[in-house]
Amino acid sequence: MFPDFEFCCDAFNKYELTLDKEKYEKLKTYAEFLVEYNKNVNLTAITDPEEILYKHFIDSILLDKYVQIPEGASLIDVGTGAGFPSVPLKIYRPDLKITLLDSLNKRITFLQLLCEKIGIDAEFIHGRAEDFSKKSEYREQFDFSCARAVANLALLSELCIPFVKVGGHFISMKGPTEDISSGLGAVEILGGNVSRETNYKVENEERRIIVIKKIIQTPTKYPRNSSQIKKKSL
Repeated sequence: MFPDFEFCCDAFNKYELTLDKEKYEKLKTYAEFLVEYNKNVNLTAITDPEEILYKHFIDSILLDKYVQIPEGASLIDVGTGAGFPSVPLKIYRPDLKITLLDSLNKRITFLQLLCEKIGIDAEFIHGRAEDFSKKSEYREQFDFSCARAVANLALLSELCIPFVKVGGHFISMKGPTEDISSGLGAVEILGGNVSRETNYKVENEERRIIVIKKIIQTPTKYPRNSSQIKKKSL
């Protein structure tokens, strides 16, 4: 059972976040639907309601604390999975325009049902980032792209930076251990520059947000096709 409103308010307050009843009800519905759907479709290894609160919801929403995201900004969540971080962020910041991209249709189906259930607007894309970022309606069209993934920074940058307009940002949510120096050359090739790194903790687990600003247009040959990307990082 998802924690009650007072418990969640206290949890949010610990991270200098606020929570109202309407947002709480959406998060509660999200958590309950996620756990139920996860019984048949593997979406997350985290199913304890309190862990969902901290490790999925608060961790996602902390982007609003650590990254300056303007009113009405557009954001594409690449490899969104069960909707993290973009759906909790959209619940917290209804003004944002979110696009959810995932290569597995079963995840997109879950997200469509979820967003209808909790009453939020989103665009859904079933496909691979390296294909859709070459399409004119998506390439360099977003203020932000984001990824909450274990892949290395070079790979994530090749998949995510092409979606971002010049002057926009790619947000990479990572654990604390990766040495990102090996990915900095790829970031530069793709038109970006690391503008900020923020280290923080969620319930004593270390986290890191890397913000990459798009300085110039990404060369048209990137991203490469999936076989080339897998064969060799930039």
